[in-house]
Amino acid sequence: MEARSAILGVGSHVPGKVVTNDDLAKLMTTSDEWIFQRSGIKERRYIEEDGVGASDLAVPASERALAAAGVKKEEIDAIIFATLSPDYTFPGSGCLLGHKLGLPGVPALDIRNQCSGFIYGLSIADAWIRTGMYRNVLLVGSEVHSTGLDFSDRGRDVAVLFGDGAGAAVIGRSRDGNAGVLSVALHADGSAAQDLWLEAPGSKYIPRITKEMLDEGRHYPKMKGKQVFRWATDKMPAVAHEVLGKAGLGIKDVDWFVPHQANQRINQLVGWRLEIDEEKVVHNIEKYGNTTAATIPMALDVAIADGRITPGKTVLLAAFGAGFTWAGAVVRF
Repeated sequence: MEARSAILGVGSHVPGKVVTNDDLAKLMTTSDEWIFQRSGIKERRYIEEDGVGASDLAVPASERALAAAGVKKEEIDAIIFATLSPDYTFPGSGCLLGHKLGLPGVPALDIRNQCSGFIYGLSIADAWIRTGMYRNVLLVGSEVHSTGLDFSDRGRDVAVLFGDGAGAAVIGRSRDGNAGVLSVALHADGSAAQDLWLEAPGSKYIPRITKEMLDEGRHYPKMKGKQVFRWATDKMPAVAHEVLGKAGLGIKDVDWFVPHQANQRINQLVGWRLEIDEEKVVHNIEKYGNTTAATIPMALDVAIADGRITPGKTVLLAAFGAGFTWAGAVVRF
């Protein structure tokens, strides 16, 4: 009989440095009111010193997830590391995390699905466990955005949105007949890739980066906000309905909706289109900003810790990000 996978435990970690909208207003022409009205963000976290990468933030998040799951690190069979801000171009941050956790020989897979990375990773872990390839998979989303943002007026529309943080989950065999990953759906469309991207350095260029690229700011992320908003508010409701249908459930069966935390205005519109009560939508973007692949596990950790998500609750996940990629999942805790 095929095993069902489940989220056995979740953990998160953010750096200690709190950066408010007012702090950013000292660096660029913006304001707390302008940022909050457009994004729902009041503050975010940044790493406090040089030398802290995505794998470093992932270590305490992983340790907390292992403790919550009651799983020893030696019982982890594989690591999946979702990030768009790896410590280095190569090797992958998953290998670095495995070393820092003391797991020599354990396979590590880095995936680059940006804001959809956690759900993409969940689908991989789910398949591995259902087929019997592995018993326990450590799934991590971790980002250090602050070292790659343009804190000038040229880059303010993007810079105000992002923060640093990590979230982790232990995915293993379900311990009871009801809990588990009920459905997952993944999608991608590269036709609008340049609406949300970081162009340089790139292997298609000789050399990969030039002084001209640096002068033009092409090594900073760029976003066409209106197009991203339109795509996200179309694709997230669609994939939510898709995964609910695959699970044989309807909106009325959803106890909590945990969307990727890119923009609270997007999430509010998606919730409205899904006809989900606002009280059932989990938000943490106000305190942490957009932590990309880390947002969903970080939000899950908060909602579990404060008693909203408890055993037996059915949770809908949805994300949309660069690529474009979008994904959804239904998980019963």
